[in-house]
Amino acid sequence: MRRISFYLLAVLFLALLGGCAAQPKEDEKPPLTAQERTALYQSAIESAAGPESNSFVELITSPEDQSAELIFTMLDLEAEDMTAFCLAISPVNVQAYGIAAVFPAAGKEDDVLDALNGFIDTQKENFQQYLEDEYKVASDARLETLEDGTILLVMCQEQDAVFDAIRDAIEAGQ
Repeated sequence: MRRISFYLLAVLFLALLGGCAAQPKEDEKPPLTAQERTALYQSAIESAAGPESNSFVELITSPEDQSAELIFTMLDLEAEDMTAFCLAISPVNVQAYGIAAVFPAAGKEDDVLDALNGFIDTQKENFQQYLEDEYKVASDARLETLEDGTILLVMCQEQDAVFDAIRDAIEAGQ
């Protein structure tokens, strides 16, 4: 009788352990869809960049946006390189300004990083000879890959604060 009780308790204990392991963690969220990620990027950039920047730079969130082709050319990116994105790039060459949050397509991480590094280099070359303050902005640009795989570029005045605000908003939205 004791043997049966022992085996019954052992089986119940193992069943309880198995049931606990199968439970999803409360803090785990399902991965964001491309549309949700794009909306998160747009919201993060709009909040961090401020109303002045938002008024003079169009946010590109779709290949169908009016200036998308021009901005893709400036960045040397293709829509197929990205799963989700929000780009705020000044198309005129009077200010070193560019903010990009990009979730690269599978296998395109290096291509996206290379393209955004190329944009930084081009901006530095453009301003090196005639606008010293804009050259410094371009030189101080931040380009990093976040924990979730988002590639974030920030080239603007007060880039550290803007970068941190966008990164924090993206990480909070995951």
